[in-house]
Amino acid sequence: MKFLFERDTWQEVYDSVSKNKVRTVITMIGVWWGILLLIALLGAARGMENSFNRLFGDFATNSVFIWGQSTSMPFKGFQEGKRVRLKLTHANKIKDNVEGVELVVPRNRNQGLVVRNFLSGNFGISGDYPMLDKIQKKKMIRGRFINQNDIDFNKKVAVISEEIYKQLFEKDENPIGTYIQMNSSNFKVIGVFQNGDRNMGPTDDIHIPFTTFQQIYNQGDRIGWMVITGKPEYNIKQIEEDTKLLLRNLNQIHPRDKRAFGSFNLGKEFKKITGFLKGMQFLTWFVGIATLIAGVFAIGNILLITVKERTKEIGVRRALGATPFEIKRQIVVEAVFLTLVSGLLGIITGGWILIAIDRVWGQGDDATLVNASVSISVVFVALIILVILGTLIGLIPAFKATSVKPIEALREE
Repeated sequence: MKFLFERDTWQEVYDSVSKNKVRTVITMIGVWWGILLLIALLGAARGMENSFNRLFGDFATNSVFIWGQSTSMPFKGFQEGKRVRLKLTHANKIKDNVEGVELVVPRNRNQGLVVRNFLSGNFGISGDYPMLDKIQKKKMIRGRFINQNDIDFNKKVAVISEEIYKQLFEKDENPIGTYIQMNSSNFKVIGVFQNGDRNMGPTDDIHIPFTTFQQIYNQGDRIGWMVITGKPEYNIKQIEEDTKLLLRNLNQIHPRDKRAFGSFNLGKEFKKITGFLKGMQFLTWFVGIATLIAGVFAIGNILLITVKERTKEIGVRRALGATPFEIKRQIVVEAVFLTLVSGLLGIITGGWILIAIDRVWGQGDDATLVNASVSISVVFVALIILVILGTLIGLIPAFKATSVKPIEALREE
């Protein structure tokens, strides 16, 4: 490795490159374009992935949402159009009888007027269990989320969103322990959570204990909908089908009635998106590396031309005692140098493009590409690929240079 630090090595590289600057620059453009394309496309793919992740919010992706609708077929004396209602007992039976279910979280929701002092507003009020925090992780800014003690004692406590805090409280005011009024009842604020970038379904503005919601709105055993999460090793689509089959039996609904229950399978949709993103990343690597190889081959061709032009010079060096290994080493160094310089310029240019993409398409709540970027590991992999390709392609002109005998090289005009 000592030769890499010798001035003569780099002087020879400079002389070789500068003999035909235009040809060298045009050759380097191929590698520059390949690495730029790779970095830009990978960064855009990452930005799209971040955008999808933000769209799904903080929900567990192996989840399915199920709610009751109305029947489309008569069955066992019931007419078509019967309203289907879900109950707490249904949630317990699903947990006990459907294979692969990890959590079943019943939920209720209503719209209500929320008042504090002289400020008020209409917000979505959800009755929930503490388990919701495992499915849809809440980013708490202050205080805490609902716990089991709140459920057991039907406590009148509320967890409010950051937006409600801004509307009903003064700036920097501590809301924990204060009271807000909902449905003519006072609720103690126990927590403030950060609004997600996106919400799946209706906006969750306020969370109160599920049991308290039942009492206030006289819900009894009824629930609005349920969120079911599956264990990682189970197919969430199969869990959805098994759950609907069980619910049809419990509600005396025709087995082929497809309208009785509505559902949204987050796990199924998420798999589609992750499959698309993986395919896009594979295509990006394929196109980028193919372009890189084409660019590196162009460098190899130029070096072959250069070796042909330097045949006499190589003959003189061989006659003065230069070994074939030294000749090969010098040409390989030139190939790697050109490849690396082109690649580094491509990485820098690709980084600028990603910065521009982030400023144009990555800002705001409706951003198409969120934080379009590539990791340092990807950059290192790209550089290693460049070094390997540069070395391999440099061996072709290197062997060509040493295949000519010194006496024949000296005769070359």
